[in-house]
Amino acid sequence: MRKKLHIKQSFFEKGNLYLLSEEVHFQNIEACGRMIVDSDEFAFVYLLEEDNEFIYLYIHENTWKDLEQAMNNGGAIIVKGKEDEIILEGIQEELSYLIENIEGNSNYGEEMVKKVEDIFLHTK
Repeated sequence: MRKKLHIKQSFFEKGNLYLLSEEVHFQNIEACGRMIVDSDEFAFVYLLEEDNEFIYLYIHENTWKDLEQAMNNGGAIIVKGKEDEIILEGIQEELSYLIENIEGNSNYGEEMVKKVEDIFLHTK
């Protein structure tokens, strides 16, 4: 079964963006530096790995404005559990690549394209 973590809250501290997770321990979990999109869930999905299995970290649209700000400021983006945290290596580059691919691309669905363009490309 696919393990999913959902990020629905975020905050800035000392120039870094923290994405809050319900996960308690990240001790054996590593950042993969890759992302995919779930346009049905309106989420960017960062891939983590634990024991050669992926964990799907869903970054939902209510945190996208903070993501956009973090990309512009250049601070680290960190997922924070109750006890541990992981720096999401390569997330800025992956996110930039995905945003570029989503722009005007109806394969992601019109609503996903509009949400991404409004927040990350300021097309409102």
